[in-house]
Amino acid sequence: MTLRIAGIATVLLMAGAWAVVAQRDQTDEFRHETHAPLFPGSCTTCHAGLADASQSIWPAPTTCAACHDGEVAPTVEWNPRTEPPASNVRFVHAEHLTATKDSVGCVDCHVEGNPKGEVHVSRAVQCVSCHEPGRGHLEVGDLECSTCHYPLAEVKRLTPSDVARFPIPLSHQVPGFGMVGHGDLAMLPRPDGGTIVNPSCATCHAQNFCMNCHVNAPEVPAIQALGKDERSLVHGFTFNSPPSHAVASFATTHRREAEREPAKCATCHTQPSCTACHVAPYPKAVQLMPMPSADRAIGATVERLLPISHTTAFREGHASEASASPRACSTCHVREDCLACHRPENASPTGGGNYHPTSFLSRHPAAAYARQVTCSDCHNAQQFCASCHQQAGIAGGNTLGGANYHDGKAAFFVGHGQAARQSLESCVSCHAERDCTTCHSAMGGRRFSPHGPGFDGARLQRRNPEMCIACHGRAIPTVNR
Repeated sequence: MTLRIAGIATVLLMAGAWAVVAQRDQTDEFRHETHAPLFPGSCTTCHAGLADASQSIWPAPTTCAACHDGEVAPTVEWNPRTEPPASNVRFVHAEHLTATKDSVGCVDCHVEGNPKGEVHVSRAVQCVSCHEPGRGHLEVGDLECSTCHYPLAEVKRLTPSDVARFPIPLSHQVPGFGMVGHGDLAMLPRPDGGTIVNPSCATCHAQNFCMNCHVNAPEVPAIQALGKDERSLVHGFTFNSPPSHAVASFATTHRREAEREPAKCATCHTQPSCTACHVAPYPKAVQLMPMPSADRAIGATVERLLPISHTTAFREGHASEASASPRACSTCHVREDCLACHRPENASPTGGGNYHPTSFLSRHPAAAYARQVTCSDCHNAQQFCASCHQQAGIAGGNTLGGANYHDGKAAFFVGHGQAARQSLESCVSCHAERDCTTCHSAMGGRRFSPHGPGFDGARLQRRNPEMCIACHGRAIPTVNR
């Protein structure tokens, strides 16, 4: 309310104290203590709406003009409020007086120390002192907010700054509340086993706030029960991973948790979270949203990292694990991932691929002979190895004599039997079986026996007689034991 003084002469004739009061009233609105001697009756003399909800809570301009007519007192320009105050307090004076049967009067909330005519705005602590004696405002609990406060979306006159000054409930200050505890508070259990939405959440929050994290917001009843309001975004929030995700083994164990409770994953994740690592989502992952959309949050983003089992040595030793459990590999890998290394052009002897190190060509004979790597995993010995050796002029002939690959070791012919037994794979890179039977055949040629010391022909014949046929034909000698 503002005061308008009727004429400068009136101000000069009045005492200085009146001038000070008039100036203060222009800033602080109506001063009850100044008018106290004029209104010996109750507050309802001017504020009829306190007792009768059908009437205005504010006095009519004609009531003020009864004195402020320019002669008895300076005129004032008084325009009663036509809309509720900028507050989210749920309170109707007339209903409150009826419910308390007039046991609570105006002075109980609006007068402190009972000084005559001095009126103050009521405070939350005064409400709590009657409704929850002995407890503070924030100690009442998160289930009672809606008893005294309207939902944020229904209070349009509050500014974002007003909303930002809302006090933080004690429950919200507990570590981990933002990621874990708030869901249990928002959805309350019913006696019949169902759930209900906690209406108190709407006091401070709106859908806009929840949608910053929840990609499944349109499917969550507790979020849909809230109205939409951009002002709720003034509340600070941080998108952090749950504590379970910080466990070192989570990357390898999360499948069990995802299949047991897929709805929890759907809060933050969409299917791209799975396909970032997995070739295809597990069947349970179909419950996730396919992709973020305009009415949903982006959700958690996943960075593909190596499992803890994929150490530096795993590159050379992964073959046994891949053979034993190919399904485990297929979770993350497709055939193209294997072929990136396991194909001739990427494992060329010149070291051009990403499997063999640079200059591997110069030392690959020793690596092949010692079986540091298994050449046949990627290479066809007759097509890849032999063709390269022939081009280099070091291909083997049909015998061990003459200019050939074995010139580097003197008298290799004498000891080639031991070399063949130790690394027959190296021999087949250049030789076929017919090269051996030129000398080692019982049916012709030089008829050298390929059997070394301790050879147990009877045992081998029982296991696989076809091996004997290569040199002996069908006339396999019978060994009596």
